[in-house]
Amino acid sequence: MEFLVASAIGVMTAAGIYMVLRARTFPVVIGLSLLTYATNLFLFATGRLAIGRPPVISADAAGYIDPLPQALVLTAIVISFGMTAVVVVMALRAYLETGNDHVDLPGDASPEATEDDWKLRGRKPAPARGGRGGRA
Repeated sequence: MEFLVASAIGVMTAAGIYMVLRARTFPVVIGLSLLTYATNLFLFATGRLAIGRPPVISADAAGYIDPLPQALVLTAIVISFGMTAVVVVMALRAYLETGNDHVDLPGDASPEATEDDWKLRGRKPAPARGGRGGRA
């Protein structure tokens, strides 16, 4: 069971990092969500959850469960929901302003970010960096 949980955490972390490194905004949002899910699962796994034990100390209980990992995960869920909402709003705003959902700026070395995306929206692309047309 521990191998399964550790493998799930590793797969979710790897998939999250892969998706965060994509050049589009929607996979970045999904990748951040996967990373937060992996973190939450990691926090649960470190808490050694047991079934049938109370989370507080009482005189008649044989043992208790540490409530700190549960509190950390609850806090992490709330923070990740707020973070996801902010990132989605920022991505939507960037899409509405630029007309595409590329993470890279236009004019960079990204083959997906072309000037055609800017021409469709009727805006000028960002000036290229270096050599041409700039002051020496």
